[in-house]
Amino acid sequence: MTHSIVKESPEKTSDFTSLLSHYIKFLLLGVFFGFVLTKAEVISWFRIQEMFRFEAFHMYGVIGSAVMVGMLSVFLIRWLNLKSADGEKIVLRPKKFHTGTLVGGIIFGLGWALTGACPGPLFALVGNGFSIILVPLFSAILGTWVYGYFRDKLPH
Repeated sequence: MTHSIVKESPEKTSDFTSLLSHYIKFLLLGVFFGFVLTKAEVISWFRIQEMFRFEAFHMYGVIGSAVMVGMLSVFLIRWLNLKSADGEKIVLRPKKFHTGTLVGGIIFGLGWALTGACPGPLFALVGNGFSIILVPLFSAILGTWVYGYFRDKLPH
């Protein structure tokens, strides 16, 4: 009985290595973003409840700053005709308002108010050791999957 040793070709190994290094950048960026969210107290249930009770400006300031940075970024992308990291032209298409956006926004806001966490910080909360947040995290993932499944049947 003979056994043959199968070696991966150098092309497959280098493809895997480049793909891994590509995703490592995003992982490190995500860890850094989670650190920033934690230090800014954006993931704090107390801060989120404060916002929904109109008791403090902290979260409104953070959200307002994010909106301003986003507006400035879109302006600069259009004005300077910036390209992506891969050299592709960045195309920002206008979006039409749909009533589903309003319904989805209400559902999103209710979930945010009930859990005290929006989807972005869910991963940071889990990373900070709040394992109970796995329930809303899996619920958010399930909700996204359900939407994707029924998307073609929904009014857009």
